[in-house]
Amino acid sequence: MTGQRSIAVVVVAAGRGERATANGDPSPKQYRKLQGKPVLQRTIEAFLAQPEVDWVVPVIHSGHAALYGALKLEGGDRLLPPVTGGANRQASVLAGLTSLSPRRPDFVLIHDAARPLVSPEVISDVVDALASSDAALPVVPVTDTIKRSADGRTVAATEDRNTLFAAQTPQGFRFPQILSAHLRAGRVPREFTDDAAIAEWAGLTVALTPGSTRNIKITHSEDFARAERLLGGEKSMETRVGSGFDVHAFEAGNSVWLGGVEIAHTHKLKGHSDADVALHALTDAIYGALGEGDIGKHFPPSDPQWKDAASSIFLKHAADLVADRGGRIVNIDLTIVCEAPRIGPHVETMKAAIAGVCGITSGRVAIKATTSEELGFTGRREGIVAMATASVELPRED
Repeated sequence: MTGQRSIAVVVVAAGRGERATANGDPSPKQYRKLQGKPVLQRTIEAFLAQPEVDWVVPVIHSGHAALYGALKLEGGDRLLPPVTGGANRQASVLAGLTSLSPRRPDFVLIHDAARPLVSPEVISDVVDALASSDAALPVVPVTDTIKRSADGRTVAATEDRNTLFAAQTPQGFRFPQILSAHLRAGRVPREFTDDAAIAEWAGLTVALTPGSTRNIKITHSEDFARAERLLGGEKSMETRVGSGFDVHAFEAGNSVWLGGVEIAHTHKLKGHSDADVALHALTDAIYGALGEGDIGKHFPPSDPQWKDAASSIFLKHAADLVADRGGRIVNIDLTIVCEAPRIGPHVETMKAAIAGVCGITSGRVAIKATTSEELGFTGRREGIVAMATASVELPRED
C-alpha cells in the first residue's frame, strides 16, 4: 500500500440535507438512519476501518453540533474533532484541509458524507494511485446515451459515451498540492463542483480509478430506499405485520389529541398521557410487529414521568426500535371510530405528523375514519376507538 506515508480523510457533511428529508424524517440526510445507523456514522466508520488511514476529520454544519455529538463513534485519536463548514462545499473542504495543516499528511482523501456505502476496494485503489499521480478520482463508465443541448429543448449533439465517466468520492490528492490549489481557487470568481475539478484547473494530473455502482450518493428521499435495498442484499429480510387496538373515554375538556394533532371538541380523552388513542394503537401495532409487547410495557401508566406526555414520544420509541434492528416501516394503516369530532378535515395533517415521527413518507400512512352508526359506547359519544396495522421489514433472525 503506502509504506510510511500518512493519510488523512476529510468527510464533508456540512450541508443541510433537506432534499432527502422533506417528506419523512426531518433530520438532515447525513443524520438519518440507514438500517439502524446514521448515514454520517456509516461513512466515517468506513474510513476508520481502513488501517492505512491515520486521521479522519468530519466537516459539519454550524447548527449540527448536537446531532454530531449524538453519533456513537469510536475512533480514538484517529477521529479528529469536527470542523465547522463554510457557505458551500468548496469552502467546507478548505476548512477541513486547513484544519489538517498542523499534521501535514502526505495524502488526503476528500469524501462526501452522503456516500455511506463506499467500499474498502474503492478507497484502496485511490490511495494506491497516489503513489504515481498527483490526484486520483474513482469513476464508473457512463452507460446511458448522453445528449447535449444549448437551450434544453432541442438536441445539439450526441456525446461519445465511451469517453464519459461519472465521478465519485473519495477523491485523493497529495496534501500540499490540493491545499495550495484550494487556496488559489478560493480567490477566483468560479465555484468548482468537486475537488478533482480544482486539481485539473491547477494543472495537476488526475488518474482514474475504478468506482462502484454501490457507491451511490444519497441526494433525494428515494435514494434512501435504494441504499436500504443495497444493504439488505447483505442479509435476508422478512416482512412482519403487527396490529394495535386502543380505547379511551371522554371526560371534561375542550380538545382531543388524535394522530398527533390537537382537535377542538366538547370533551377531551381520558388517560395518563395525552390519551392520543390513535397513536397508542399505532405504537402497539409496531411493537407487535417487533414482538416487543405493548405500550404499557415500555411506558407504564404507573410511572409519573409519563403524566400528560405527548404520545408521539411513544411512537418514536417504537419507530426507533425498528431502525435500531436494521429494519424499516413499510406502511401504516389506521382506523378511527367515533361519532365526533369529525376526522376528515384533519387526515392530511395527521398523516404528515405520523410520517414525520416514523421517518417515512406520508404516502405510506393511511388513515380512515368511521362511525359506529350510533351503536355502543362510541355511538353514545362516550369515547373513541382506534385500530392500527403496521407492516415492518426486518433482517431475518433464523
